[in-house]
Amino acid sequence: MLDPVQLLSAYCEGAFPMGDESGRISWFRPPYRGILPIGDFHVPRRFARYLKDHPFEVRWNTAFGDVMRGCADRPETWITDTILDSYEALHRLGFAHCVEVWRGGRLVGGVYGVAIGGAFFGESMFSRETQASKVALTHLQWRLKERGYIVHDTQWTTPHLASLGGYEIPCSQYLDLLDRAIRLPVTFDERPLGAQMVFR
Repeated sequence: MLDPVQLLSAYCEGAFPMGDESGRISWFRPPYRGILPIGDFHVPRRFARYLKDHPFEVRWNTAFGDVMRGCADRPETWITDTILDSYEALHRLGFAHCVEVWRGGRLVGGVYGVAIGGAFFGESMFSRETQASKVALTHLQWRLKERGYIVHDTQWTTPHLASLGGYEIPCSQYLDLLDRAIRLPVTFDERPLGAQMVFR
């Protein structure tokens, strides 16, 4: 398992880990960073109608490990056992969080990530029903805005994220923004953070 202090300190420096099939952990800090705007996040009109017509139950932090396993359930994944154990440890410490989408008592989608100060580092999402991951991401954006976050880091920008307003910025600009964000006294939920960790 990755040391929690090392892992969170890496996030504060703009780096994040990924595993591979051999079990090796590699660290990344891309030259351009994907960002999903929070303050001016826009829900497309068609999707707003979908949300109204297809109600899901949304929960927070009740099935973190299951959300990670849902994200890992694909032919190729970077979410190895080491990554899973490490982020479950961060979840127990109050730094990793998930949004869960349920229907009929079944987990059908979700997203998880790491929160430090006013920065949320989105890691992965999954969907077992049409639009379920988008529902999770939309509720996450609303939570981040409500709580006063200023950064939603998506690592890279995909066509799906671009459709929601995602874009890329140079790493130097991202690091300046990140430095401001992690100093903000905001929290994702009411759970106390563990171990009184100090990273910078």
